Amino acid sequence: MTASTNADMLARADAGAPEGLWLRAEQQSGGRGRLGRQWLSPIGNLYCSTIVRLRADDPPAHLLAFVAGLAVHDAVLAILPECGARLKWPNDVHIDGAKLAGILLERRRDVVVVGIGVNVALAPEVPGRTVTCLRDQGAMAQIDAAGVLELLADRFAARLFQWRASPPATLLEVWCAAAHKPGEAMIVQRGPVDRIDGVFDGLSADGALRLRLADGGMEIVSAGDVHLVA
Repeated sequence: MTASTNADMLARADAGAPEGLWLRAEQQSGGRGRLGRQWLSPIGNLYCSTIVRLRADDPPAHLLAFVAGLAVHDAVLAILPECGARLKWPNDVHIDGAKLAGILLERRRDVVVVGIGVNVALAPEVPGRTVTCLRDQGAMAQIDAAGVLELLADRFAARLFQWRASPPATLLEVWCAAAHKPGEAMIVQRGPVDRIDGVFDGLSADGALRLRLADGGMEIVSAGDVHLVA
């Protein structure tokens, strides 16, 4: 057990660990999600982190959230091709509205640590949220956390290459094809008392969420918590 694979990987990055290294834990005592949330970490699910070392000519680092989301989406579809997994801005993976995976990026100088959690064998109970796991969606019992990581590492490397080799617009276009449909209703919570209702209208050039309001106006959201409206 470890407290957090991201914390461990940041320490290894400071010690010179190379890009491409992956670290997996069987269990975490202090797993973290976006917006400071706890990431429940029972044995049987995947908890892992990797390093990206930024280069002078790299695209914007915050787009690595989309790289990671697409890589997880790719790995999930390799296991369950017909599951209908979708991406939720900025980088969650859902199946039929239930959360399957989450991603947390942390940057220190020229290093970005990408932390990924995937519910493989268990769907932890999270108040106020619907959660699922690969087993509940029909994945074979032989699929375990180590096997998911093997698939994920390959697909992350491919998406990382795409991020470096293609214009940012290409990456965002691919992400949109795997995510919300235009016109899908959603609520964005930007703070305890800052809630916006609207429909998805794509992404801006920098990856921010475009939310079309009821009065026809447009809200550009750079950070927030998205809730899809059934």
